[in-house]
Amino acid sequence: MERSLIRKEVIPFLKMFGALILATAITDALLHMFDMVWVGRWLGIPGVILILLSFFYSMRKRKKISFGKPKTLLILHESLTWIGALMILVHAGIHIYTILPWLALIAMMINVISGMTGKYLLDRSHRFLADKKEFYAQQSLSEEAIEKKLFWDATTFDVMKKWRAVHLPITLAFTVLGIAHILSIFLFWEWK
Repeated sequence: MERSLIRKEVIPFLKMFGALILATAITDALLHMFDMVWVGRWLGIPGVILILLSFFYSMRKRKKISFGKPKTLLILHESLTWIGALMILVHAGIHIYTILPWLALIAMMINVISGMTGKYLLDRSHRFLADKKEFYAQQSLSEEAIEKKLFWDATTFDVMKKWRAVHLPITLAFTVLGIAHILSIFLFWEWK
């Protein structure tokens, strides 16, 4: 039972985020290898559409829509967001030459990280902390001794609980920057 919260919950979360980055690098490399870089340019559109579709979960949670089961919509939200983020990352590649797309990309990455924090870490971390506290209590440790043993895990959990304070405003920032990027594309597109 001596496994820490960081090893049990944070490291798997980092692996999932790393999988997104690795999938992006592999997809981009394959597009370059098969001389299909032009595909990446267009992946931003389906990526945005998938992310927009993922908002059905948020709308259901806030009772704006009544169809769909929340659990199913949450799984759909997570999957569509991950795949949409992958497409947008491949779209962005290393070919961004202006500040607006970079800002939108950074906002999206922070949004993905904060969303994954809520998904993968909070619920499981809360259960992990409760199990660890119960384990120490069964060993007849005093409350003070249990608190000392759980200090770093509890501190880590308290920091992670603040994820919504980042997730919601950064979603708004990503939305505004993404829309600005899309509008600038239409304004400066060479329509020949």
